[in-house]
Amino acid sequence: MVCRVSTTVAPAPQAAPTAPALPRRRTRVLALPEARWALVSLVAFLVALPLDLGSAPAWTYSPLYAVAYAAGGWEPALEGLRTLRGKTLDVDLLMIVAALGAAAIGQVLDGALLIVIFATSGALEALATARTADSVRGLLDLAPTTATRLRDGGEQTVPTAGLAVGDLVLVRPGERIGADGTVAEGTGEVDQATITGESLPVLKRPGDDVFAGTLNGTGALRVRVGRDPADSVIARIVTLVEEASRTKAPTQLFIEKIEQRYSVGVVVATLAVFGIPLAFGAGLTDALLRAMTFMIVASPCAVVLATMPPLLSAIANAGRHGVLVKSAVAMERLGEIDTAALDKTGTLTEGTPEVTAVRPLADSGLGEDALLALAAAAEHPSEHPLARAIVAAARARGLRIAPADDFTAAPGRGVTAVVDGHTVHVGRADPTEGTVGAETTVRVTRDGTLLGTLALTDRLRADAAPATAALTALTGTASTLLTGDHAAAAARVADATGITDVRAGLLPEGKVEAVRERERAGRKVLFVGDGVNDAPALAAAHAGVAMGRAGSDLALETADAVVVRDELTTVPAVVRLSRRARRLVVQNLVVAGVFITVLVLWDLIGHLPLPIGVAGHEGSTVLVGLNGLRLLRESAWRPE
Repeated sequence: MVCRVSTTVAPAPQAAPTAPALPRRRTRVLALPEARWALVSLVAFLVALPLDLGSAPAWTYSPLYAVAYAAGGWEPALEGLRTLRGKTLDVDLLMIVAALGAAAIGQVLDGALLIVIFATSGALEALATARTADSVRGLLDLAPTTATRLRDGGEQTVPTAGLAVGDLVLVRPGERIGADGTVAEGTGEVDQATITGESLPVLKRPGDDVFAGTLNGTGALRVRVGRDPADSVIARIVTLVEEASRTKAPTQLFIEKIEQRYSVGVVVATLAVFGIPLAFGAGLTDALLRAMTFMIVASPCAVVLATMPPLLSAIANAGRHGVLVKSAVAMERLGEIDTAALDKTGTLTEGTPEVTAVRPLADSGLGEDALLALAAAAEHPSEHPLARAIVAAARARGLRIAPADDFTAAPGRGVTAVVDGHTVHVGRADPTEGTVGAETTVRVTRDGTLLGTLALTDRLRADAAPATAALTALTGTASTLLTGDHAAAAARVADATGITDVRAGLLPEGKVEAVRERERAGRKVLFVGDGVNDAPALAAAHAGVAMGRAGSDLALETADAVVVRDELTTVPAVVRLSRRARRLVVQNLVVAGVFITVLVLWDLIGHLPLPIGVAGHEGSTVLVGLNGLRLLRESAWRPE
């Protein structure tokens, strides 16, 4: 038997400066009935346990055990009866019967423990399911609910769902685009990081494609709707996430078959252990005692605890080091990966531009500091990501930033301001294409005379190269770079990190297809990303890891694990930890299986006294539990 426990974590990431954050619409834990009943059952059990072990009068703890049984058992019992009506026997019903059987022969504590384990597991899995549904629904909020439609020379505010192909929509500065389409009139810079992952806003002119849910930063646009809102890229992302989530764990069908066979086998065996001796003249009490002993020693409690302590200990250890793994299943899957694929912007890079070179012209009469200070003065009033990077670079050098007057900003053309009596203009070298190569070049002019240029690039994370090298060593396969950014920018990052397989210019479905292509080739892919555009690939991959600080809500909810402090080197570390946990799971399952087999055979062939059966059953549980707790040690995180 395999028991699955899902634990959803909810970190509070800082929104990326260029990406609109998803609205927070989280289901509260206690809003779930499964969580409320499991909490009542657990509290009643924890209060009753010390009273029982302390030899207190039975009347002090018996009612508490009854509450634990009723609160934690009624729902799985009801569900088990429903499945039984459909001629299917599952482990939930078996656990309830085993718990009641234990209580019937005086082993109330054993039965209560089984109830509490199953109730808590069900509550955590329900929470994980609810949180994922929350995040998928929240993604739809990226696209606005209304749009300004232009018709007959006037403006109409209409629901975006009512837009039709061919409609003309007005998108003002600071508004999100309501539908996929093509720019008919106007010029503006659009932040489309949620779709393509590009770190900088992209200049849009007539004829350029735009996507629903992206943010128009500057300049008014008139967009001709080219696709039904229900079929937009953002809507397709939702569909991809939902489809991939439904097919994410193909082993579940196999597990269900094992559970069914195990349940039927134990029930049939228990009835046989009770009926056969009774048919040959054994006493009713003796036959019932033997059958109940059999059901207890054959119960899967030891197997459940054989599996969970190593995985939960690994989760706790990873959490101490800044990696939040959402469930035991997720921890197990991380250790199974044999190839890695990584996003670029916000993952291997920090997702924000930085000034990497200051190049004054020889005849400008300015040095690097003077040129940078002049550009920073003109850019200081601007909120553009490039402007913030230039101002930050000047401040990092301790330069004085002079006040600017008459500041103006033109979409795609840069900014103009009067600094110390001179008109200073700062703008991209090629405004029609934005970031063309591995760097963005910005020209600085004074009174119409070119003074020099600044080069800006997306800052590479300091630990990007060691992390990719470690993943390659762990998997034995070269890592892949999957990005929606330009090929030249992707090549620069690939060269710096040692990645040779690069896929650039990918929309979300392109990343999913790249992941599935490797899955079809028999690989188990780990995908590491951060944005909304990465969510479908995170869901489609065998295991997904999201960067926590700037990651979108959907990426954080879709991923199996979240790197809270954005330390890339923790990704290979958690993969190593997962592999250790899986080895301990195998060890524990062998130990638990041996104990159960020996006790069952003893009860069937000989006469197993009930106290010895309980001691053996609980002893194996304690043994495998302690073995799993080894992964709590600090040494378990470090490389072997």
